[in-house]
Amino acid sequence: MLRGMRIAKPILLVSTPIGVAWGLYEAWRVGWWLAALMMAMLTVLGSFSALTVRRILAERRAAADDPGD
Repeated sequence: MLRGMRIAKPILLVSTPIGVAWGLYEAWRVGWWLAALMMAMLTVLGSFSALTVRRILAERRAAADDPGD
């Protein structure tokens, strides 16, 4: 495992939501409609990400319950 990556994950976990919020604010300054479109896009991407994670976890549970081939 890479030891140099220890600080990267916390920085990304903090900076990404700040960048998204800042982007929404700047979109609002351009026009409310642009911020609404960005929020809709973020909602769709978040929903698909959650569905993907849910699917992966369900398949892992099914594979763990299966006694083997």
